[in-house]
Amino acid sequence: MADPHGHDATVPAPSASADSTSADTKSARYAELLERLEGLLEGEPDWLANLANTAAAVYEWLPGLNWAGFYLVRDGELVVGPFQGRPACVRIALGAGVCGTAVAQRSSQVVPDVHAFPGHIACDPRSRSEIVVPILGEDGTVTAVLDLDSDRVATFDEEDRAGLEAVAELLARVIDWGRACRS
Repeated sequence: MADPHGHDATVPAPSASADSTSADTKSARYAELLERLEGLLEGEPDWLANLANTAAAVYEWLPGLNWAGFYLVRDGELVVGPFQGRPACVRIALGAGVCGTAVAQRSSQVVPDVHAFPGHIACDPRSRSEIVVPILGEDGTVTAVLDLDSDRVATFDEEDRAGLEAVAELLARVIDWGRACRS
């Protein structure tokens, strides 16, 4: 299905091997996800639509997730943005939990077991592992985070970090974060 810009706006389901965890398959999956996101987001100026489609594509494309979405920095705290999964915590203090820590440290957080993470905020008690990737604005400040949860321990690794940081870099380029993070 083509979007108004003539691009293929569909994100097909992953291949039958989507649950494979081999390094080659995982890196290839991220490369393909990034390519599809570039096509999906190209030419679309609406930040909300772009974050919503990205959350949906990530949730559909990556195996083992029970939550995928965004928290935006607004008025000195994180506020939930577009996501896929169960209802989420609406507000998170900067520096609190995995998401707040990613903002405070300005670095991705790969947490193999959330129950071992000091100060973990259990928005969904089923979550067992988490990865949070900060998205930096033009001035280098964190404007949002991409947050993924899994109901399995140790779902995420350094390949996931690299793949999701590439997604965050794409979003940093195509989203008007000044508009997105206004109250």
